[in-house]
Amino acid sequence: QVQLIESGGGLVQTGGSLRLSCAASGRTFSNYGMGWFRQAPGKEREFVAAINRGGDSTAYADSVKGRFTISRDDAKNAGNLQMNSLKPEDTAVYYCAAKFLARVVSTTPAEYRHWGQGTQVTVSS
Repeated sequence: QVQLIESGGGLVQTGGSLRLSCAASGRTFSNYGMGWFRQAPGKEREFVAAINRGGDSTAYADSVKGRFTISRDDAKNAGNLQMNSLKPEDTAVYYCAAKFLARVVSTTPAEYRHWGQGTQVTVSS
């Protein structure tokens, strides 16, 4: 089992940046693929970005491609999501998730077994 804790959320203005972190404990994080998902009030949880085990493959939602960058630091047992050029539409609770032995990136929430508690990101005009 692996436990995940997100951090780095907050309130920023349009065009600003935030860096979200996902700290893992328990089992070795290097054995897991990682994904980021977000959910706004009254809306379904949606895919944002993912990176596979080994870190040689990534995927991004069309809405964030070119603005967000996912990365991992297995030596620190952590993952990150760098968010630049933020827009009000990015406002949501952001969750990190882990999938055991995911050599292929996954964009489907149901395929992830381990989830963090979420961190709020609010982008104001």
